[in-house]
Amino acid sequence: QVQLVESGGGLVQAGGSLRLSCVASGRTFNRYAMGWFRQPPGKEREFVAGITQYSDNYYYADSVKGRFTISRDNAKNTVYLQMNSLKPEDTAVYYCAASSLLTSQITNYRSWGQGTQVTVSS
Repeated sequence: QVQLVESGGGLVQAGGSLRLSCVASGRTFNRYAMGWFRQPPGKEREFVAGITQYSDNYYYADSVKGRFTISRDNAKNTVYLQMNSLKPEDTAVYYCAASSLLTSQITNYRSWGQGTQVTVSS
């Protein structure tokens, strides 16, 4: 498995932007598809975006399409989530996770980071 550490969360006003980063340990980062998930207060964890091992395919939740962009740099063992036009409903703890394939199914992801808080004020 791979160890994951997220960063980049914070407090932002509605309409603002944040970029989350997730750094992976080890030499096997490019074996994994990567996903971003979020867990709003009092709600279940949900899929946000995913990217294949070599960035040839992407998948976004409908709620973030056109506003969020996932990318990765395999040389830096890092996956990013650029979040623009943020809304109060984007407030959540954001997690990155690793999977053997690109999927929105949470059960397919075996390695998880500790999460980073994103708060969007109105």
